[in-house]
Amino acid sequence: MTDPAARRETASRAEPAPAGLRRQGDWIQAPGLLAQAGPLVRERVGGLRTLVVTDAHVAPLWLAPLERSLAGAGYAVAVHVIAPGEASKTPAVLADLYAALAAAGVTRSDPVIALGGGVVGDLAGYAAATWLRGVPVIQVPTSLLAQVDSAIGGKTGLDLPQGKNLVGAFHQPTLILSDPAVLSTLPDRERRNGMAEVLKTAAVLSEDLWEGLESDSLPEPEWLARCALLKLDLTGRDFRDGGDRMLLNYGHTAGHALETAGGYAGLLHGEAVSIGMVLAARIGESLGLTEPGTGDRIASLLRRHGLPDRIPAELRGREATIRDAMALDKKRSGDRLTFILLRRIGEGFLHPVPVDAIRDRVLEAMA
Repeated sequence: MTDPAARRETASRAEPAPAGLRRQGDWIQAPGLLAQAGPLVRERVGGLRTLVVTDAHVAPLWLAPLERSLAGAGYAVAVHVIAPGEASKTPAVLADLYAALAAAGVTRSDPVIALGGGVVGDLAGYAAATWLRGVPVIQVPTSLLAQVDSAIGGKTGLDLPQGKNLVGAFHQPTLILSDPAVLSTLPDRERRNGMAEVLKTAAVLSEDLWEGLESDSLPEPEWLARCALLKLDLTGRDFRDGGDRMLLNYGHTAGHALETAGGYAGLLHGEAVSIGMVLAARIGESLGLTEPGTGDRIASLLRRHGLPDRIPAELRGREATIRDAMALDKKRSGDRLTFILLRRIGEGFLHPVPVDAIRDRVLEAMA
């Protein structure tokens, strides 16, 4: 039988670089990357064993090639499967994950690997941040939203009935392995959900990217990479979200409140953020701070991608819940909240305002 150390060394030498590979720091993007993850994890992290956290939708589709690659690189692989959806981002599900980490014998030198979308990444990332006071986490995003946004930057968290992501930690992934090929199995609604974060990134950071999306002149691998690199750059400069990184929360103050008001069972995250983006643009225009017509321009491109631009009927009448959720926004400091506005497409800015004033503005815009 081959010695495990020799097998790990052979595996790390034998894998050729995937075609179309892009790399910046600990972020790697390439088609087919999932099947070559093992040597990359071995090279970057080491360790003897790993726990792969995934969900019941992703596991039948993409777990096998990842497991094979990890085992080929010499890892003892354990797997923990959670139910799909936002309802799994709870303390109870986290407790089950801690039990799985204990059963797998994960030590401080062993990585936790998040194979899935934003829910899996947030939950596994928070578990890694807190297990043994911190173990490495590898993000292997399988949704569009996760590849362009949630897997990048080290935000992890859980939801509470009072609000979204109220419990969390900053825990930078040791490695992000982004394989565009896995997006081929995304349901249409999940793909639209991710496009909301693509459009958000362009709206707040890059007029050039927005215009490329507006004109359909950019191939998918290009806008995928550009979105990821924009976020990598911003989060690299402001890891703990104390300054310009907050720009990435454009549309999220109202969006998170809408998710909370629906009990995390109605609007998907990207759908809620889409509505929040339009609301923020219209509020900015009403204050004379945003270029006129910006709200209509944003709403038009969102609709082209099948995303909502107004409050669904089932959330009307829940203003009290929406107000309460906005009061718990993580960008709040004292009685002021940092609201994200646009001067124009591609130029976002931070706008500190009294909490009550912005809640009133949001509710007026919802009417």
